[in-house]
Amino acid sequence: MKIGLQIPNFTWPGGPANISATLTRIARAAEHAGFYSVWVMDHFFQISMIGPPENDMLEGYSTLGYLAAVTDSVKLGTLVTGVIYRYPGILVKTATTLDVLSGGRAYFAIGAAWNEKEAKGLGTPFPPLGVRFELLEEALQIAKQMWSANNGPYHGKHNQLEETLCSPQPLSRPHPPILVAGGGEKKTLRLVAQYADACNLFGPPETVRAKLAILRQHCDALGRDYDSIEKTTLGTVDLRPGKMGANDVIEHCRTLAAIGVHQAIFNIPNVQDITPLETFGRDIIPAVAGF
Repeated sequence: MKIGLQIPNFTWPGGPANISATLTRIARAAEHAGFYSVWVMDHFFQISMIGPPENDMLEGYSTLGYLAAVTDSVKLGTLVTGVIYRYPGILVKTATTLDVLSGGRAYFAIGAAWNEKEAKGLGTPFPPLGVRFELLEEALQIAKQMWSANNGPYHGKHNQLEETLCSPQPLSRPHPPILVAGGGEKKTLRLVAQYADACNLFGPPETVRAKLAILRQHCDALGRDYDSIEKTTLGTVDLRPGKMGANDVIEHCRTLAAIGVHQAIFNIPNVQDITPLETFGRDIIPAVAGF
């Protein structure tokens, strides 16, 4: 099993002037500890599950570009990009740039978007959910086309591209892994089965198990190899005294691996202390590597 680190919070001691130094220290410590990937959210306001909206929040792809420059081996991605935030052709170009400049380390992770507050706050259209899913499917189709030899037009219900040129092409082959996040059983998991290389789910293991069973049904219906899809999860690990211990995390990962999860991604509330990353590197990552 692989372990990823999500960084959803940038409100750290020292304020904005110290964000870049703290972020660099975290990313390099995670890489040294053996984390497979580092992820940031693609939000413009802080989300309520983490803190108040006025807390520090960095734009996702600018942050990943910075992380590409200060790391050497970790994979990089958003968990996840809301489809409404950028025109899809520009989004694919942005992800391609990240992949090229990072030496082929990008994920292309995308979802239907949900945060109406930040969308309206910054003037981004926030159409109904059904339309957002249509936009998501078109964005996936556009990504596939731009990362192919077909530079021709794309004409969808919502998007009209006259020339899907993407040069340079990504270094990742055949393209950066496409991750569709969410556990919606009728639409989201069907899009995973049809277009994606990876999924991302959250919740207790029994919930993940049930969602993966639905994903398998969609794969069977579409003729897709279920085993070709990377299964990832997102959760929180708090290793501070009185919270969780390394053995608790190891056993959780063992359970996830047993139901078919390939990569467990965690956010860590006190990640800026670096100590929990060291615990992962010393005790957890080596223990779960064989799961």
